Amino acid sequence: MMKRFERGFMEYTHKQRLQVIFGIILCMLLAAIDQTVVIPAVPAIGADLHGFAHLSWVVTAYLLTSTATTPLYGRLSDQFGRKTTLIPSILLFVLASCLCALSQTLPELVASRALQGIGGGGLFAISQAAIADVVSPRERGKYQGWLAGTWGVASTAGPVVGGWVTDHLTWRWIFWFNLPLGIAALILSQIGLRQLRQVTRGGRIDFAGAVLLTLAVTAFLLGLSWGGHTYPWLSLPVIGAFIAGFILIAALWAWEQRASTPLLPVRLFANSSFNRLVVIGFLTALVMFSAIFSLPLFFQLVFHANAAQSGWEIMPFLVASTIGAYTSGQLARRSGRTRGLMLGGLGATMLGFLLLGILPDTLPLAVIVAVCFAVGVGLGFILPSSLVAIQNVAPRADVGAATATLLLLRAMGGAFGATLAGTILTMRLGNAIDALGNSHIPATTSPALAGAFHITFIAVAAFAGLGLYIGLKVEDVALRETLDSEPEPIAH
Repeated sequence: MMKRFERGFMEYTHKQRLQVIFGIILCMLLAAIDQTVVIPAVPAIGADLHGFAHLSWVVTAYLLTSTATTPLYGRLSDQFGRKTTLIPSILLFVLASCLCALSQTLPELVASRALQGIGGGGLFAISQAAIADVVSPRERGKYQGWLAGTWGVASTAGPVVGGWVTDHLTWRWIFWFNLPLGIAALILSQIGLRQLRQVTRGGRIDFAGAVLLTLAVTAFLLGLSWGGHTYPWLSLPVIGAFIAGFILIAALWAWEQRASTPLLPVRLFANSSFNRLVVIGFLTALVMFSAIFSLPLFFQLVFHANAAQSGWEIMPFLVASTIGAYTSGQLARRSGRTRGLMLGGLGATMLGFLLLGILPDTLPLAVIVAVCFAVGVGLGFILPSSLVAIQNVAPRADVGAATATLLLLRAMGGAFGATLAGTILTMRLGNAIDALGNSHIPATTSPALAGAFHITFIAVAAFAGLGLYIGLKVEDVALRETLDSEPEPIAH
């Protein structure tokens, strides 16, 4: 039965593929836009809810829970079907959005964002799995424009809409708008996913693995958030959080080796190329979300832009990532390779952040925006290339688990990136962080503010450089041209 099902993938027509993609495209839009739409509103949220010290958790809470639930949703959709698991994730996302809009304190908002992330993890994981069900790795470049366009619209519209809504309405309307979008996503996704040939495999759900993973990621993020602000870096709570994180990772690894249906199949990590690619995915997300978190604040605090202006000024960076993603998809389709595209993107990203770290803030804003554009193109080259490469090197039976693992590492990287950027800025700015709630930042604070951002950008460049070094060791494997073929042997 499985063999017939695998061969059945070959029967999808171009029209059927587009129906599936259009069916889940709004789900991807919802999941992507909520990673960026809240960024320009962070200062206003801090002022309204009287909490500045842990503002990064407004972003991190969403990323944290979506991190833990991504592989769980991937496994559930494999066992019970894409449609069956997508419905509750959309409903939960919409409910949590309403709770975010009604929050009266920062802890309430953070908790609601965490609940929203549980739904968001399903939106993105199931959408990516559905695309892998109907399009081969080699042909995925043909459809990359739709996917890159969706991500680009979400990333571009998110900061712009978030800034405009914050300035002209209130930040709460950022979350209220998810209600009609969520209903539309529910309807369209069910129509599109009817095209998929559903299979159910049964098996037990690895709840223990999900709990261990959630606790491990939470411990690491708490250590990053506390270090240098709430507690000294060498204090017992911070060191204890990191130690607890490593212990929980070890426990997760031991558990996954004996679980009947593991959340993260250990056999995938026997592949050296797989290991390097997921690390590159982690580092790329870390770099990207550090930028998404820090660039709007950089424009607001150093160049004295309001929330809406900062959204427009980060737009070239986000548009460029769309251009890079679309271009890399077309080039991968023509060449049948992804390694060179990833290396080029990592190199451009590293050099761009180095420039942001050393260029004086007295330069015209247009120069800074141009550098951000180049960085965006580089990141755009990496994101789809690494995803297709992961799906290409994994055995056909493990493509879903491999995709979920990459999305997991990306979510972890994004959470660490946003937390790291917030931690560095808090450490360097000290009491000046209170200025986030002001509509105008005095010019005398700019040198100190600019220095804090420069340190952040240089640290991000170092992580991009690490990704480039690892990428040099990735095998250059030809992309498979069919859905049911196996990858070429890889040297370990």
